[in-house]
Amino acid sequence: MTYSVAVSGASGYAGGEILRLLAAHTDIEIRTVTAHSNAGQPLVEHQPHLRSLAHLTLQDTTPEILSGHDIVFLALPHGQSGQYTDALGDAPLVIDAGADHRLTSQDAWDAFYGGAFHEPWTYGVPELLTAGGKQRDALRGATRIAAPGCNASTVSLSLAPGVAAGVIDPSDIVSVLAVGPSGAGKSLKTNLLGSEILGTANPYAVGGTHRHIPEIRQALAATSSTAADGIRISFTPVIVPMARGILATSTAPIVAGATDAEIRDAWQSVYGDEVFVQLLPEGHFPRTADVLGANTALMGLAIDRAANRVTVVTAVDNLVKGTAGAAVQSMNIALGLPEGRALTVNGVAP
Repeated sequence: MTYSVAVSGASGYAGGEILRLLAAHTDIEIRTVTAHSNAGQPLVEHQPHLRSLAHLTLQDTTPEILSGHDIVFLALPHGQSGQYTDALGDAPLVIDAGADHRLTSQDAWDAFYGGAFHEPWTYGVPELLTAGGKQRDALRGATRIAAPGCNASTVSLSLAPGVAAGVIDPSDIVSVLAVGPSGAGKSLKTNLLGSEILGTANPYAVGGTHRHIPEIRQALAATSSTAADGIRISFTPVIVPMARGILATSTAPIVAGATDAEIRDAWQSVYGDEVFVQLLPEGHFPRTADVLGANTALMGLAIDRAANRVTVVTAVDNLVKGTAGAAVQSMNIALGLPEGRALTVNGVAP
């Protein structure tokens, strides 16, 4: 069976990456691409690397144009998806790459986003632990999927095994992330100009203000009986001069009595059989270059007994495993297709 697809926000980074992956998907026909200010222009004027889709023209983003497809991807700025999702009730499968349907708590939404609160959808991180198994179980047959925030899923995948196994204390998590500016979208922003970011590193959303914090707390709380209020995280992202990538360094205290073997086994037992989340051998740590273009999250784990903390270093391509790859992987699971179809574990080097 071939599924017809519409992709909104197709002129942006997330929309373009969704299209790049879907273009290689044997079960997908990309029928419609939409935008706002760029409507009426050829797709390749804004995504010149997508040569196989040169025949497509960006249309207006309206419910009428998006409807009538088997699958609709919404790659819109945060707060803009909800106005369309309510009107797409007849669409068999809708996947939102924005934040509108990620959070279960309206209080958290109001505190970090504001505006209209929309119902939470099935969270699109298949490998993430839940109290009853893994999130992929909830994705099977899902019709509404919320793709994750790239920083949020990276940190959540990094620490969920330790929280679930009870070998780390989730009330004192510290995460510092080196991130590429593509995660902020394609809209022109002075602080993201090349002349502003080349040769420097710039922290932002410092002091507990980043919008992905409630998403991380929600995800980690779902791994065990720990309430979201029991997840405390100091989260600091830093923009560095690389177009793509996240390198997340996350630490948490070791729970009294946990042995080194128990700690490492907590991660190995969760990710040992996963294709797209891989724990590296002891003493090895990933680089963002290793995951460029791939749907993989590579992580290294260190046990620091002097500081009594576990350190997990995880690298992802924010536009693939962090966003579009997670969305396509979740789509495959929802439709009962091979989970890795159109996705790769191989990065691009050098």
